[in-house]
Amino acid sequence: MPGRFFLTDPVSDLTGALGVPAGTVGNEPARQNIAPGQEIIVFDGALTRMRWGIVPVGRVNARGRPVMEQIINARSETVFDKTAFDGVGRAVIPVNGWYEWTGEKRKKTAWRIAPKGGGFLYFAAITDVWTAPGGLQVSQVAAVTCEPNADVAPIHHRMGVLLEPADLNTWMGEDLDAVKALMVPWPVGRLQIEEAVGVNWDGP
Repeated sequence: MPGRFFLTDPVSDLTGALGVPAGTVGNEPARQNIAPGQEIIVFDGALTRMRWGIVPVGRVNARGRPVMEQIINARSETVFDKTAFDGVGRAVIPVNGWYEWTGEKRKKTAWRIAPKGGGFLYFAAITDVWTAPGGLQVSQVAAVTCEPNADVAPIHHRMGVLLEPADLNTWMGEDLDAVKALMVPWPVGRLQIEEAVGVNWDGP
């Protein structure tokens, strides 16, 4: 949908793929299990770090009621219509892939989803800044989701909106019609899906 990411290629590979410097991001060890609430590398024209999950303090729904739950994924069908998303920015979450689960509780199977041939996937995302108690400002990000393609549909009813490298600037640009045109399922046949084994779900 996604519920967990992984980023295992070196940051230097990412900077080369995007043609940008690492800036303040620096390097980091391979991360097999990135969970909501953790910091993640984000591209918003430059590489930076943001907290995965938008704490919707001060945001209200269409009825004027406070939004209470943390937002880690936002539906593409409503992300530009809901009052809860007023004023958000747009960025990209670059990762090597993500995980989904199938099966009953305590008998779930984890699936690892990555691009065929390796490399990066670029998830469309929205951003926000939360002013925490004491005045600390926390940059936050949430992935945008859409209907699944035929590859992902057997294991989940949603998938992240994935972007071609050539479309990253369009996603972060001012042409809203062009942005909306990108929020479609990824072409079939370009993902490798296999059972995830050997992942420590309690650690990085």
